[in-house]
Amino acid sequence: MSQPSHHPHLEPHDDFGGLARDLRVLLERRRALGWMAGALLASCGGGGGSDSASTSSSTSSTTSSSTASSCSVIPTETEGPYPGDGSNTVDGSIANALTLAGIVHSDIRTSVAPASATATGVPLTLTLKLVSTGNACAALSGYAIYVWHCDAQGRYSLYSSGVTGENYLRGVQVTASDGTVSFTTIFPGCYAGRVPHIHFEIYANTAAATSYVNKLKTSQLALPLATCATVYASGGYGNSAANLATESFATDMVFSDGVSQQLATLTGSVAAGYAASLTIGI
Repeated sequence: MSQPSHHPHLEPHDDFGGLARDLRVLLERRRALGWMAGALLASCGGGGGSDSASTSSSTSSTTSSSTASSCSVIPTETEGPYPGDGSNTVDGSIANALTLAGIVHSDIRTSVAPASATATGVPLTLTLKLVSTGNACAALSGYAIYVWHCDAQGRYSLYSSGVTGENYLRGVQVTASDGTVSFTTIFPGCYAGRVPHIHFEIYANTAAATSYVNKLKTSQLALPLATCATVYASGGYGNSAANLATESFATDMVFSDGVSQQLATLTGSVAAGYAASLTIGI
């Protein structure tokens, strides 16, 4: 496999140069959880007068999350070593699918020109809804969402051996008036060291969605593991079944501190294909 240089991140097949950055991302999330726990303790009588404003704010936030979880800000996650957003290189060349003509497309199974390969696998329709957590969960239209994920064999286009010349399973869509985008793709495979997941970045508009420097948010979504096992048992997914058997949300480097805000709702079947949906709060 060709290895990306500059901006590496800890995922399978990585070097460990990005360990410190990934740990910082996870530490920031744990610090936030610790702050919320402290504020909750104070609201139960453990805090002094100077903490009252903080306690009130935390209590309000917790109540909002429990009654309208779709309004919670989605956690920021590492983009991993294979983003294809201009933030790193492969064999000395910048890897940036965002500058490709045709990258704004909904069916991301087939590479855009000049590449032409099509990724095979169980069909998956992915619908994401972008909402404003600061404006009563109002839908956000006109934003650009870039998604990417591995193929059935766990390979990432642009980076992995055998598909460095391809750009499939990458694409951008613009949120409609109801805040949604939809992608036609395949169910991603599972490689050693991670549970199945899909990456995404959010940009203010398509004009900004040409380089990682303009992104507003980076995160990942997870898929129900029982359904993943069913898909992989159907064949065509290489070592995915064996890899999945050794992974869990509890041990995953990204989702071990909580997955509820990032776990997609999934319906469908292997024969008919699946539909996944997730509401993303920013």
